[in-house]
Amino acid sequence: MSFDTSSHFILLAALLFLVSILATVVTPRLGVPLLLVFLIVGMLAGEDGPGGIHFANYGLANLAATAALAVVLFDGGLRTRIESFRTGLRPALTLATVGVLLTAGITAAVCHWLLRLPVAEGFLIGSIVASTDAAAVFSLLGTSALALNERVTAALEIESGTNDPMAIFLTLATIAYLQAPDSFGLGDALRMLAWQMLAGAACGLAGGWLLMRGLNRLRLGDSMYPLLALFGGLTIFGATGLLGGSGFLAVYLAGIFLGNRSLRAAASIRRFHDGVAWMAQIGMFVILGLLASPHQLLDVAVPGLLVSAALLLIARPIAVFASLAPFRFPWREQLYIAWVGLRGSVPIVLATYPWLAGLDNAQLFFNIAFFIVLVSLLVQGTTVAPVARLLGLEVPQRAVRVHRVDIDLPGQRGYEVVSYRIQPNSALIGMRHKDLPIPDVSRVICIARDGRLLHYREWGELRAHDYVSLLAAQSQLDTLDRVFESVREPSVPKARQYFGDFTVHADAQVAALCESYGLPMPAHAEGKTVAQLLSQHLPHPVVGDRLRIGDIQLVVKAIDGDRPTQIGLRLPH
Repeated sequence: MSFDTSSHFILLAALLFLVSILATVVTPRLGVPLLLVFLIVGMLAGEDGPGGIHFANYGLANLAATAALAVVLFDGGLRTRIESFRTGLRPALTLATVGVLLTAGITAAVCHWLLRLPVAEGFLIGSIVASTDAAAVFSLLGTSALALNERVTAALEIESGTNDPMAIFLTLATIAYLQAPDSFGLGDALRMLAWQMLAGAACGLAGGWLLMRGLNRLRLGDSMYPLLALFGGLTIFGATGLLGGSGFLAVYLAGIFLGNRSLRAAASIRRFHDGVAWMAQIGMFVILGLLASPHQLLDVAVPGLLVSAALLLIARPIAVFASLAPFRFPWREQLYIAWVGLRGSVPIVLATYPWLAGLDNAQLFFNIAFFIVLVSLLVQGTTVAPVARLLGLEVPQRAVRVHRVDIDLPGQRGYEVVSYRIQPNSALIGMRHKDLPIPDVSRVICIARDGRLLHYREWGELRAHDYVSLLAAQSQLDTLDRVFESVREPSVPKARQYFGDFTVHADAQVAALCESYGLPMPAHAEGKTVAQLLSQHLPHPVVGDRLRIGDIQLVVKAIDGDRPTQIGLRLPH
């Protein structure tokens, strides 16, 4: 490759990334998913667009997209809190296994009937598009400025991070059957599945533990710790794949293991991986967009739309309602999870496998999968927030933490400088810094007001919009969050409308509440407190859960473990 060719290639790649990055400034205002924009940038740069780039290297695209997806899953694991497993693990794992299998089977039946394909080839298409996409879900939930209750968020995030192995297994097993229908049977498929899951889980947890030990024990330059975490995660992915296990499951579990442990340079690692994950998503979707040929997509537009409609409106909802039936999810939450079954890079990556295997209808499989992804991002991706509001699932945002920077003190680890913004209705307004109900280890180090850093003698009483920065242990961040999120009254109209005008004490007797408001006594509630009543009907309550008694609603405002501690009272309009 000549010097000029190298310069052209670097310039072209840089321009594609720049255009994609600059598009992130405009697209949120238009309500268009960023990942769809990245995909369109790649298509416009391709052979049918103004860019005119001819790219048909399915092997290279598969390699690049697989590595990028591993990075995205690792970053998603780092940001997944282990506490979310309390409400989301079992339903998410059911969605990631039974749900994927049901989605693939129903979509296969549609493809068999609509496209006149053999059952096995229809099942291959169903397997390719069966899983929700981690990159799409993490991206949209993180950038949509939408606050959902913990149960829905946990189910969606854990499902998207764990259902790729099942979809990959079904795809590879179906391809193996199509290549050798006489020698590859159900027993072979089950053995493949068991080994992939067991090896993936074992390698992920063991690799995460080893990586944690290395990060905490090795003495490196500050900029080396994020790199060690990144390439350690990719090493876990690659080593697991060589053993025949699921590298995607392994790298996601390794990320969860690291993200929920005390790490040296933890905040730097998270910031670095957030940027790397965005770079991976941009590169992955741009490359996959380059791989597509829009003129070929037009040839499958009608069947593609019909299969997409069947997947969105029939297969996914049936799979979700069947999978979540044992877990007592409210029907609104089930309907929302069914709708936010976003397809993204994973189906396109899996659609390259038939090409690599040399199957006859590989082009058809790829085009159908690509078309389904476009429809999913365009239809589902643009309606994530509106559908949540329509179903009444949006929870008022209360987060006031604005910045965090890790700091390694001599002989210590796990400390950060964290900053909070005092809200207009904060319960801390009027307090002096020494009176703040914060853990003893935490220390206020500076206060900024009206764009100016105050001298210590000027701190005085806290005011609305002040920025308070503290030195705190990472283990105490949740406690500090609760302190700075505390409010005098929910004076913000949206919060008052959601939680109600009044607050009921968790230890109040149900009988007294019913007598005060003239309500019918719920069954089996005699002698119970309001918190006990809620726990009886909601085994794992989350903020935003509701329970109707007569004409009023009890709304969970705060929880401690599985026990509601603050309950809002919504009166009838």
